[in-house]
Amino acid sequence: MAHFAKIGLNNKVIEVQSVNNNELLDSNGVEQEVNGIDFLTKLTGWSIWKQTSYNNNFRKNYAGIGYTYDEDRDAFIPPKPFNSWILNEDTCLWEAPIPMPELTQEQIDNKTGYKWNEENQTWDLIE
Repeated sequence: MAHFAKIGLNNKVIEVQSVNNNELLDSNGVEQEVNGIDFLTKLTGWSIWKQTSYNNNFRKNYAGIGYTYDEDRDAFIPPKPFNSWILNEDTCLWEAPIPMPELTQEQIDNKTGYKWNEENQTWDLIE
């Protein structure tokens, strides 16, 4: 199954559709993104679609509603979770300005974790 993101205003993903792989095949039996776009355009009347990879094989991340398609990076970027977070150019994912501390085995056993505190710019332990 192939997946396509419907792109709206400001390159925002507004929908993700599945398409049977057979719809992407050209006359030589090779999958072509343009064939999937043509299929969805005829089906929906909407012409701005970008293929997305559930396995992140291309375009960095699997598209979701609210993601942005960045044409320059040819990547889907999730919504920014906090104002202080920075885009990792390699993964096109947002990262905290300081790394999350590693959990100890005891913390893992107790099912605790960390939550980002935007106000203090710290990782707070959740118990």
